[in-house]
Amino acid sequence: MKRRIFRSICMVALLSMFLGTWTATSILGKEETRQTHEEVKREVNYLAAGLEENGSEYLKELERLEGEHLTDPDKRISRITWITADGTVIYDSYADPSSLPNHSDRPEVKEAIENGEGETFRVSDTLAEQTYYYAKRLNGGTIIRVASTTRTDLASVIHTVPAMLAMAAVIFGITMILADAQTKRIVKPINELDPDDPKTDQIYEELDPLVRSLQRQKQTIQQQIQTLREKQEEFTAITENMKEGFIVVDSKANVISYNSSAVRILDVDIKNIENQENGQEHKNVLSFNRSASFREVVDDALHGERGEQNLELNGRYYQLIASPVVESGDRRGAVVVILDVTEQQNREELRREFTANVSHELKTPLTSISGYAEIMKNGLVRPEDMGRFSEKIYMEAQRLITLVGDIIKLSRLDEEKVEIEKTDVDLCQIAAGVVTRLKETARTNGIEISLTAKPAVVRGASQILDEMIFNLCENAVKYNRPHGKVEVIVDRVNNHPTVTVKDTGIGIAEKDQDRIFERFYRVDKSHSRQIGGTGLGLSIVKHGAIYHKAKVEMESKLGVGTTIKIIFP
Repeated sequence: MKRRIFRSICMVALLSMFLGTWTATSILGKEETRQTHEEVKREVNYLAAGLEENGSEYLKELERLEGEHLTDPDKRISRITWITADGTVIYDSYADPSSLPNHSDRPEVKEAIENGEGETFRVSDTLAEQTYYYAKRLNGGTIIRVASTTRTDLASVIHTVPAMLAMAAVIFGITMILADAQTKRIVKPINELDPDDPKTDQIYEELDPLVRSLQRQKQTIQQQIQTLREKQEEFTAITENMKEGFIVVDSKANVISYNSSAVRILDVDIKNIENQENGQEHKNVLSFNRSASFREVVDDALHGERGEQNLELNGRYYQLIASPVVESGDRRGAVVVILDVTEQQNREELRREFTANVSHELKTPLTSISGYAEIMKNGLVRPEDMGRFSEKIYMEAQRLITLVGDIIKLSRLDEEKVEIEKTDVDLCQIAAGVVTRLKETARTNGIEISLTAKPAVVRGASQILDEMIFNLCENAVKYNRPHGKVEVIVDRVNNHPTVTVKDTGIGIAEKDQDRIFERFYRVDKSHSRQIGGTGLGLSIVKHGAIYHKAKVEMESKLGVGTTIKIIFP
């Protein structure tokens, strides 16, 4: 800007100087021409008056009086020519009249013969001189003409060129100094203007609209920055509180944004990645995970297709979902979401295992029933064995009914569709009833079962609570050793109603303790089948506790015994 102002001032000064010189020269030239015309006309009038009175003697006397002035062509100003009516030159102050051609065709002579006076201009071939001719007709019919030669306007200007150049050099030098000073003075307030806080009182009045526009623009930009900052903070708050991993990449697979969940799930060492990237501005997404499924899902999204893959990492299962980011038809990048589907995967595995177990558990009694029935149908059973075979069929049918009932109970507990109204239930009374029902079974197996109880009331479904305590006590009796003991305790521990079932049975191996509450899971399948049961008892205990918002705790040692507690809220 400073250079442009400087050049502009210099160009204006030079152009003004040249135009001024040209104009002045033209005006002076025109004024000189006008004065010349008047002088020539006056001279012609003087000559006409002298010739009218004295004839040719006047010219001789004039020539004698002026002497050298009229005889030296270099010093003569005007040329006097006397012409007859037929155009013959009878006198010329510059040349011998006999050597001159007839002048009847000259425009000024023609005009003088016709109108009494005439004038004309003739410019030299070099355009450097112009001659003014003025002719007047005398009373005798002769013509007196005076010619005056001067420089043309162009010649006058050219004549002044050296002076103009010298003057231009001086003016240009002065102009450069003044322009530099003026430019600095003009630019100084602009350079000192604070763009972050422009003030109108610090600049020229002409720049006031610009400053006001800057102030409005600054306010707009600040508002936009604030809006973007708020949106960024909102976006960060949302993504950082997501359990799901979140990664945004550009079209070159460089990571633009990610949340802490993505770092945690993929077990990424950010500092190590930054060291490997050698301080590059962006990190490649493959530095987060280099597995084939991760690469494939990112590649699909960057090629404009939605991608889904499964990833197993550190013993957990994740679903990778990548979607392309498209703007105006152009692919700008991709968004990768990492979902932890470990629970869904485990549930799916449990569902498959449950389905297989149910099929197996249902098939076993049905096969027995079908087998016994077929033998009886074919008449292969002796009459005295008919009662034993019928009892077998009855027992297997009862087992099947119990299994289906337990499955239905579990399904209702799992879906929280228990159609039993919750009431205030005394756990002491329920435990006493359970112990009473199991007394005979325990005695048959040589097991001692006892109850120590204090009143403990909970809000719940009495039927489900009875089923839970019965299953725990029945297992304690079934999986006990001969002459073992089962102790049932109902009490309030830390103000929590608690039911404890403690036995001196075979115990549970540590590797099986995390799975015994799964459906159909049995530690020793052969032993379990011998003593009966559906394999759903402890699973009903677990889901019943969940239904009552209770907690189940277990301690067991192989060969020593097992203690299971149900702690109610």
